[in-house]
Amino acid sequence: MPEQLTEDTISQIIRQVNAILEEAGTTARTGRTRPDVGRIPSDAPITQLIDHTQLAPDTMARQIEMMCFEAKQHNFASICVGSWYLPLVAELLKDSNVTLCTVVGYPYGASLPQVTAYATQEAINAGAREIDMAIHIGALKSRDLVGVFEDISDVALICHEHPDEVICKVIIETSLLTDDEKIIACQLAKQAGADFVVTGTRYDADVSVDNVRLMREVVGDGMGVKAVGDIRTLEQATALRNAGANRLGTTHGVIIAQEIASQA
Repeated sequence: MPEQLTEDTISQIIRQVNAILEEAGTTARTGRTRPDVGRIPSDAPITQLIDHTQLAPDTMARQIEMMCFEAKQHNFASICVGSWYLPLVAELLKDSNVTLCTVVGYPYGASLPQVTAYATQEAINAGAREIDMAIHIGALKSRDLVGVFEDISDVALICHEHPDEVICKVIIETSLLTDDEKIIACQLAKQAGADFVVTGTRYDADVSVDNVRLMREVVGDGMGVKAVGDIRTLEQATALRNAGANRLGTTHGVIIAQEIASQA
């Protein structure tokens, strides 16, 4: 948590967010999928926290196929790909424990809310069981808190209405936010019933330990925190887990897995 932020400051901002939502008459339409979604497994290998990610616009099918092989080999938590490749990945992962994750509203949440909601439903129909949604940064900065809340609520409800209780993760893009705005974004996600908050996209991800610690402070242990960025060493990954992250989004999961194997 950044030194300039005290627990009183964080609590005050949280109360202000809750008051705005209450005054507007907005309430959560769903709860989290399970009570342990924020658990940080200190005894589990770091590899089991990794969302093996490839969202580059020039990603080819053969790269996705290799990712699926790697994810199964190293027992990663999930594979995170663009929705175009969901049918391919669903087929390749059907006999594994690796979860299929995709993004909606990516990267900056600038789609119309109904478009994001539609994309969420179609992604789930195609096999996704984790949805990483990007909030509209401009709306947050404009203090349209009710609009951001409702956008998150729509996606969370669609995820949780599915029989498999799909995980809803909310990308807040910390590199574009002040500390106060990070708190506001996390609290909106929490109140809307989302399961995780995510530091950012691969483009602007600010994957600092301070940001992870702050996000964990806001959401408590009842939600997950996902750190995304250029995470390529076991030391980095461990520091982020110790700060409160229980998912790690990275394109370098294999490098981390190899480092772990070399120390065995």
